Amino acid sequence: MGKSLLNESPGGRIPQAQRLRDLLEDAIVEGHYAPGDRLDPEALARQYQCSRTPIREALTHLAASGMVKVAPKRGTFVARLSVTELVERFEVMAELEGMCGRLAARRMSDETLSALQQAQAACRQCMLNGDVNGYYYENGEFHRLIYEGSHNDFLAQEARRLHAMLKPYRRLQLHARHRLESSWCEHERIVTALIAGDADTAQRELRAHVLLQGERFNDLVASMQRLGQTPA
Repeated sequence: MGKSLLNESPGGRIPQAQRLRDLLEDAIVEGHYAPGDRLDPEALARQYQCSRTPIREALTHLAASGMVKVAPKRGTFVARLSVTELVERFEVMAELEGMCGRLAARRMSDETLSALQQAQAACRQCMLNGDVNGYYYENGEFHRLIYEGSHNDFLAQEARRLHAMLKPYRRLQLHARHRLESSWCEHERIVTALIAGDADTAQRELRAHVLLQGERFNDLVASMQRLGQTPA
């Protein structure tokens, strides 16, 4: 990566610690740092060409959000969730997304709905190409637009926060066989419900889309084990 933090903050309008937090969060959710990786403040300071003070501030913010964990006398590590912790977070995420879908079915503007359909079309192209990484990014935009369409800023903020925490694991899910196809089909049902203004169906479909259950749960646990994570 090796980005200069100063170059990324024109005119100094964004505080260094905030900008660095955003860069580190992006690096984690994009897979540059895997769950369990140690984040060395000195190495990060060299990499982002800044002092250790904003590094420490950024890591404190990330720890508060749950994206990293601080182990006394050992250092700071990218959060590695146990299976129990992971299921609990996906359960909450499913409820938040369902709420967003219910509200979006009543409140989403034609402009946002059109953008959602474009994101779904982009997901379809990635699915047809077998492009897991491309689908991952377009999927993120798909969900972001639903949060936006809820027109509830607090709910959208909480959904985005938890979505960011679970991104590394949602990416893992997409590598399971046939998951791209099934994910896209689930999207189709969600879009249909939103177009129809069917709040109950939108909530139900989004909740099911996110909830870990059955084969999807087993596939994710298997992927975690392949990465060397120990399920609890």
